Amino acid sequence: MQKPGEPSRETQRSVVILGSTGSIGTQALDVVDGAPHRFRVTALSAGGHSLGLLATQAVRTRAEAIGIASGDVDELRALIDGEAAAHRVTGYTPELFAGPDASTRIASFSGESGPADVVLNGITGSIGLAPTLAALASGASLALANKESLIVGGTLVTGAAAPGQIVPVDSEHSAIAQCLRAGRADEVAKLILTASGGPFRGRTRAELADATPAQALNHPTWDMGRVVTTNSATLVNKGLELIEAHLLFGVPLEAIDVVVHPQSVVHSMVQFTDGSVIAQASPPDMRLPIALGLGWPDRVPGAAAPCDWTRSTAWTFEPLDEAAFPAVEIARDAAKRGSTFPAVFNAANEEAVEAFHEGRIGFLEIVDTVEAVLNEHGGSSELSVDSVLAAEEWARARANERLGTQKSKESL
Repeated sequence: MQKPGEPSRETQRSVVILGSTGSIGTQALDVVDGAPHRFRVTALSAGGHSLGLLATQAVRTRAEAIGIASGDVDELRALIDGEAAAHRVTGYTPELFAGPDASTRIASFSGESGPADVVLNGITGSIGLAPTLAALASGASLALANKESLIVGGTLVTGAAAPGQIVPVDSEHSAIAQCLRAGRADEVAKLILTASGGPFRGRTRAELADATPAQALNHPTWDMGRVVTTNSATLVNKGLELIEAHLLFGVPLEAIDVVVHPQSVVHSMVQFTDGSVIAQASPPDMRLPIALGLGWPDRVPGAAAPCDWTRSTAWTFEPLDEAAFPAVEIARDAAKRGSTFPAVFNAANEEAVEAFHEGRIGFLEIVDTVEAVLNEHGGSSELSVDSVLAAEEWARARANERLGTQKSKESL
């Protein structure tokens, strides 16, 4: 098995994909299809809500193991058998795992050729923590799209990782990793995260009061899932990315800035001590950072289309309106407090986002609820998996208590 960060020996890498039916997972399979000499899929996992798609992926990749968090495993087996028959594939009987720990078991799956070289964690939400830790324990390179597991796990995750074992897949952090190649760690002055501004860029806080779920999901650049797209609208996603950058690259929180860049072509920048700023630019396409995550430190030729320099274009940058979008500074404060505060930030937000899409609260109440729950949290004396889980459980319950109170007041 190739060591994390070790240059390619032009051998095919075995890949496990967690969250294979989601946006990241489906695009990762596109990358694998485009470079079959570089990658082969050995295992897949998914939530279980798209069993037909998962069965198609299983037969398409001939993955040795398939996991689902929920759903009928017998139905999945029947769907796989039907898909195999339709494509005249014989003798394909992957090992199936089902239950809440399915992705964790898949993350450390050891197939005919041993453990995977790369585990791509494309799960959404903090439920990705256990699979992240399992992938690190297996010795595989972890291509991390599940930022929440790093944020809520903090030093639990970074402490479990060998140098270079975690490779970021978020476009912003992939960009930073590329830019950091331009200088030494002691030459870095600050990291600059770019934000598209989401669908509500330019609106004041008052103008956001009547924002609807449909409007929040109408992202101008990226095609993402409901939670991540809503987080982009509130800028919570950028707050999470700020914490992630701090943990991934060891840069102080006060040396990480956020700037709004609507075109989403410059994915992030690194400013060095001599005043030079190195930026990574490419059209918005997640297949590029996914390919880098799978192939790091090597690039995958043809992973995505480059910028077209024969056409006129303009890139603009503007400061973040912290009055309208306070989520970034709330996240920075949570990270400064450390302990289980980032876990509370993330859990309370997930509950508030669900309440917003159910029509129980307004758009502004998402971040207001997160801030209120954070201010009630007392932290934990030590960071452990148990303390993180307990903090999340408390945050979810407290957020729902507040949301329930708000609902009852509004109905009077």
